[in-house]
Amino acid sequence: MGKISLNDSYEKKFGWNMKVQSVNETEPGLSSRTIRDISGFKKETGRNRWIHDFRMKALKHFLERPMPKWGGKLDGIDFDDLVYYMSGVDKGGDNWDDLPENIRKTFEKLGIPEAERKTLSGVGAQFDSEVVYHKVREDMEKQGVIFVDPDTGLHKHSKIFKHWFGKVVPAFDNKFAALNSAVFSGGSFVYIPKGVQVAMPLQAYFRINAPKFGQFERTLIIADEGSRVHYIEGCTAPVYSKDSLHSAVVEIVALPGSHVRYTTLQNWSKNVYNLVTKRAYAFENSTVEWVDANMGSRLTMKYPSVYLKGAGARADILSVAFAGKDQHQDTGAKAVHLAPNTTSRITAKSVSKDGGRTSYRGLLHIAKRADNVKSSVRCDALLLDPESKTDTYPYNEILNETAVTTHEASVGKIGEEQMFYLMSRGLTETEALNMVVTGFFDAFAKEIPLEYAIEFNRLIQLEMEGSVG
Repeated sequence: MGKISLNDSYEKKFGWNMKVQSVNETEPGLSSRTIRDISGFKKETGRNRWIHDFRMKALKHFLERPMPKWGGKLDGIDFDDLVYYMSGVDKGGDNWDDLPENIRKTFEKLGIPEAERKTLSGVGAQFDSEVVYHKVREDMEKQGVIFVDPDTGLHKHSKIFKHWFGKVVPAFDNKFAALNSAVFSGGSFVYIPKGVQVAMPLQAYFRINAPKFGQFERTLIIADEGSRVHYIEGCTAPVYSKDSLHSAVVEIVALPGSHVRYTTLQNWSKNVYNLVTKRAYAFENSTVEWVDANMGSRLTMKYPSVYLKGAGARADILSVAFAGKDQHQDTGAKAVHLAPNTTSRITAKSVSKDGGRTSYRGLLHIAKRADNVKSSVRCDALLLDPESKTDTYPYNEILNETAVTTHEASVGKIGEEQMFYLMSRGLTETEALNMVVTGFFDAFAKEIPLEYAIEFNRLIQLEMEGSVG
């Protein structure tokens, strides 16, 4: 049997696309007209005119700010060739049967309706620029849980939406946060009332279907005092000869005593630039957990961060990355301690193969008045061949001498003795490699629901196909 290529495997499972007629679409390129068209599609007028003004200020900042000189190579992005808004539906809803047939078949093929029935408290599905489906379980809705798209949040829950929108990640934060702020569409708006415990996860699924397209969803999650929620996002795209851009913004507000976990299982195709800003504010005695898996994409630059603003707040960030041929996963985390008695733990694991490159880029900041902080950072990298690369860029700012911090890093290769032992037990070389890599990522698989862990391990197997021979 011939060797199966990764592109063939990805294409079979995720990489197909559907022919969908666009209902609303902007012309390629980015200008003030693009913003006016998007605002027109979304009816951002009257009392909601502030969103249009927010977009225009962000566009100005994006155009004036230079491209980052650090991180991965960004010169392959042609901003004038991208389409910034495209929608195959006039309006989303809460009934799968109301969706256009091709869009419905896309999500059925990806297993979203089945997952909703079995394991989820709510589901959102985004196809290109718009959320086409959003629904929360009736018992959660009766407790006051809000899980809608940002447009609905703006129009129906304007007070709390406006209070927090753009506060955690301002439009001027960085160049790509500014781009998202200018053209954002889709994503999720989540509000969990005081004391409400959402037992099963909420999930959002983001699908890029069109070539030369930019997807710019924006997610805002507010967990009120003493509440608890787990939000999961998944991402895929077809394989095209032209590049696409995904530039999302995620804002999390964890109010006193709340617990928020945000899990990402990303598997973009290798023609996607994935440039994301994710940040959380953790107030007194709250906990924020980022559980982040990065596979696929030509380049990923993503550093989930937690600003520990209240005494006793806790951050736990687990980031894993897999880089294959022509891929660069530049990922990491940030923990910013602004209050006393706060704790953080950052764990990063990466695998590089076939000349791929992984980078850990992290920040640990402990403010002068943040007494009795405890923090640990651990970075482990695994290289599967001599052509692959890994880098570590830790940056620590410790301004308080009472802090207790640790930092560990390791780079390893799969040893011949390890492979010999596994193969002597009857495993093929490919099976042995898969077992080692899967075991290396075991810390991540243990932190996600079983059905997602199975999918994650399958994605690792897809990445590993063709590694031998």
